Amino acid sequence: MKKIFLLIVISLIGVISFAQKKKSSVKVKPSPVFAKADNLVAEVKNGTFQITISENGTPKDAIEVKAAEPKFAPIDCKLIPFKANGTQLYLLSWTESTQTKTDLKTEDAATIYSNIYEIISKKLILSNKQVSIHIVEKVFLDKLKNASETQERRRSEGFEFKLNPDGSIVQKTKTQENKLVYDVAKMQYVISKKK
Repeated sequence: MKKIFLLIVISLIGVISFAQKKKSSVKVKPSPVFAKADNLVAEVKNGTFQITISENGTPKDAIEVKAAEPKFAPIDCKLIPFKANGTQLYLLSWTESTQTKTDLKTEDAATIYSNIYEIISKKLILSNKQVSIHIVEKVFLDKLKNASETQERRRSEGFEFKLNPDGSIVQKTKTQENKLVYDVAKMQYVISKKK
């Protein structure tokens, strides 16, 4: 009788412990924050890459940078405050990488974006895009495709962007160089006049 009672108690304990379920909690996935400066945060929210403007720790407004795909993952994202001719501006820079691959060719492209914003008016002052492409290609040396070699080359598109400590900007390619300064009255960068 004691054995039957003991067996019933053990089986009840086992059934009760398996029958209890953990309470499931729904976790809200926070939006990924890529860069911060002062009261600004560069983040993806509701499918949009944006700069969120906070006031006393609560989001007040936002500046839309671009639509963000689900796989959007900027590399080396920075939000840098600086002054140009006495005006507070912010440089948002980030890199996006893509790869295109075929049987004979692989292209790795790194696109560097540099946007300058004036936060009070929520205006994009200047936008720069530079693309660096690294190409690895298998090239056949004869018509019968018996011999081949692997060739590598690099290609660049757009201007290389540099922000100077005084708030001026230099945009450069192999054949051209532009120096831009901020015009407060026009709220835009203009080409610097040589003295």
